[in-house]
Amino acid sequence: MPAKKTRTPEILRTARERLGFESLRPGQSEAVTALLDGHDTLVVQPTGSGKSAIYQLAGHMMEGATVIVSPLIALQKDQVDSIDGQPDTAAAALNSTQPLSEVREELEKVRHGEIDFFFLAPEQLRKPATLETLSRAAISLFVVDEAHCISEWGHDFRPDYIRLGTVIENLGHPRVLAMTATATARVRDEIVERLRMRNPRIFVQGFDRPNISLRVDNFRTDSEKRDALVHRVQWSEKPGIVYTGTRRAAEEIVEALAADGIDALFYHGGLKAKDRHRIQERFMEGNASVMVATNAFGLGIDKPDIRFVYHYDVPESLDSYYQEIGRAGRDGQPAEAALFFRLEDIGAQSFKVSEAKVDIRLLEQVVETIAEEQSVDPDSLAEEVGLSPRKLTTTLQRLEDAGAVETLADGALRTVASADPVQAIQLVAENQELRRSTKKERLMMMHEYAESSVCRRQILLEYFGESFEGPCGNCDNCEADASQGRVDPKLGTRREVA
Repeated sequence: MPAKKTRTPEILRTARERLGFESLRPGQSEAVTALLDGHDTLVVQPTGSGKSAIYQLAGHMMEGATVIVSPLIALQKDQVDSIDGQPDTAAAALNSTQPLSEVREELEKVRHGEIDFFFLAPEQLRKPATLETLSRAAISLFVVDEAHCISEWGHDFRPDYIRLGTVIENLGHPRVLAMTATATARVRDEIVERLRMRNPRIFVQGFDRPNISLRVDNFRTDSEKRDALVHRVQWSEKPGIVYTGTRRAAEEIVEALAADGIDALFYHGGLKAKDRHRIQERFMEGNASVMVATNAFGLGIDKPDIRFVYHYDVPESLDSYYQEIGRAGRDGQPAEAALFFRLEDIGAQSFKVSEAKVDIRLLEQVVETIAEEQSVDPDSLAEEVGLSPRKLTTTLQRLEDAGAVETLADGALRTVASADPVQAIQLVAENQELRRSTKKERLMMMHEYAESSVCRRQILLEYFGESFEGPCGNCDNCEADASQGRVDPKLGTRREVA
């Protein structure tokens, strides 16, 4: 059987003519080829490795428009500006910051085939006008950026993502490209399942970031830990990020850093959107040396010269931890990731990540309401049962997974005639219990990482399914085994001690 003709020369020619590239990065040609050959494709590659070029190249080489679902409004704007600068190419974005008149104008352009690349925030796909416009457009490629957000086993689950599989089917299942920087095998499986990907090709680039030094420092008291963090930040090369588990801790640490003369900002979900944007811009532009933040400071942070990421509180999982420390050293220069750990932190995090028990009566009310009306609009249902759209989206997905309800092509909901509502609701409760136990298991793995004497890089890479045998020579445990000098956590400085 003759070998398949390679598409790389054709892809490279398009990259030169359209994007101005003289060469392709690892994995780009393979992923574009898979899409051109008709396969849904999942790409797991580090931030900065050129994932956006994959959908741009494929989009240029396929007939029809490309839709890109992304939660990052700022990144949407950057991508639109970049694509608009390419020859004979038009791009547009649709998000909650735009006035209604502009939204209507952009939708009309999409409807009439005037847009080649169309960016959407995921919540826009709850709107019937958007869905109706896309159904009339010639969509050939459907891109899901930050695809880990669809997975409840990942580090940043977002309910607005879980309807994307239904949207894709209602559009006639154009080719699907899912992209993320970090995903375990379990998360990859869920992405494929949730997006209903057909005969997918999966490409995973290496997770190892050997330039990042890994360490965990243990403390007895919170005050000891706080003092060490402040001193460590004072003496560390900057800029850097300090992650905290609560909004209050972020603000208190900024105060402590300011008292030590360190220019720091705090960022968390309790701030107004415009304030978060202003704070993020100050840090990204280099007008502040340290950002102290909750995990709300995450998606779209691609500042290449971050020299350290310190965790003042233990994250909920190794998924979250690896994603967050991966924001350090993207320029390839030495960087540092340190966890400031107290055993008591595990108990506090365990309380935070615990899942509430299923509200059986609420599930019954949702199912009964849909059954009574035979088909119902999600917005009307949310108002009738007294749930926010976000909470309703999650509830409906639970019921869809259990086979009790389904979403029609127009976005309306109906019950599945063959389903037993009682059994379906019981299945939802059992799945919720599974989620509870899984979250506890993931937190215990974080605990084991913090107290392990094994090469830390080996633990992290094996967790993501990548074979690695230590010592790495760039973590505190490997340094200890080699009898090298170590940082004294009480001093928090970079100097070596015996």
